[in-house]
Amino acid sequence: MFKLLLLIFSVFKFSKLLTTGGTMLISVVVYAFIFGWRYAVGFVALLFVHEMGHFLAARQRGLNVGAPTFIPFVGAWIELKDLPHDAETEAYVGLAGPLVGSLGALACYFVARDMGPQGHWLLAVSYAGFFLNLFNLIPLSPLDGGRITAVLSPKLWLLGVPVLLAIFWMSPSPMLIIIALLAAPQVMKAWRFRADDPAHATYYQASAETRLSYATAYIGLLAFLAVMTHDVHEMLVTL
Repeated sequence: MFKLLLLIFSVFKFSKLLTTGGTMLISVVVYAFIFGWRYAVGFVALLFVHEMGHFLAARQRGLNVGAPTFIPFVGAWIELKDLPHDAETEAYVGLAGPLVGSLGALACYFVARDMGPQGHWLLAVSYAGFFLNLFNLIPLSPLDGGRITAVLSPKLWLLGVPVLLAIFWMSPSPMLIIIALLAAPQVMKAWRFRADDPAHATYYQASAETRLSYATAYIGLLAFLAVMTHDVHEMLVTL
């Protein structure tokens, strides 16, 4: 019986690995047909790095979390099987993805600069990484920015609405409509949020020092990504 349980456990672990690896491979193949295999591999690798930031942070906080799953033109996500205990934990897990993902994009940027003309594709990968991590910082749940700013106040999600509308106006996309639909219930929650509501007291309780730390990290990362996204875009335009 013990050997049978070990076998079942190992098969289950392999199936989770197969799901991650399989969906990564599908994404690479789909992107490769459009952008070329080198860009596809680099782009999916950066998505993986971003999600592993969330994965490791969730594990650090003792949350049960599943391996990343990928869908072409949608992105990737990890399954949080345990909900965060409080807004600070949610912010910690939310911040880890863009932070680690930005480091991955920065590594691609420096390597691309050293490669010269041969590294143009990698520079494009770094731009995609900077841009996607910047986009994810929009203060609107379920994006990472919404999870981070929740520890400050869910009211900040209301600031994400005009940002998302402006992006849609400049570049209409079905994916933005999906995000808007997912965000709608959270926007209503933010509209009705009252800090003095006893129902919110436990989850959103955080010290002033904690809020200041997350606000500083959020604004700093937002500014860094905005500068890098702009500068790398300008570099690509002149190539």
